Amino acid sequence: MKRIVTHHSKAMLVFAAFVCAAGSAQAQSPHFVGKVTATLTPEDNAQVCWKEAGLDDNILINTTASADSTSTFVCVNNGGQCPDAANKTTVSGPVSTTGAFSTGKNGNFIACLVISPPGPGLFACPPGQTLTRSDVSFSNLRVSDDTDGISASAGPSAFSATLFTCPGP
Repeated sequence: MKRIVTHHSKAMLVFAAFVCAAGSAQAQSPHFVGKVTATLTPEDNAQVCWKEAGLDDNILINTTASADSTSTFVCVNNGGQCPDAANKTTVSGPVSTTGAFSTGKNGNFIACLVISPPGPGLFACPPGQTLTRSDVSFSNLRVSDDTDGISASAGPSAFSATLFTCPGP
């Protein structure tokens, strides 16, 4: 009889461990709460902010904020003029940034990531002129929880700004 009780106890222990493991895996239900927002910062970057909930306590969530972005660069002389209309370039492409955020003891977090627009690449100004970003735009702004495989679009989904206009002759 003792053998049966021991075997039965082991089986119950294994069953209980399985139920607990399955229960903790099902307890996590990641989702974004409310709207994911995007704004243009004073530094000409896009800032994407969100709240995520339905996560286990005290875990790290790897996250990516992404967008398509375009920047136009011009050369400006000391008099604030753009001396040569051909002396500019436009660079476009996908941009992104990543971060890891802790859920703390409540299984949620609020966070923001800042996405920089593309740089000028190899474009450079001649001596005596300053490289200046004249326009920037972002579209298809998104945030992705890379740990759990969920994502959401940010609102507004696109925005642009004119930062410098070359004065006329």
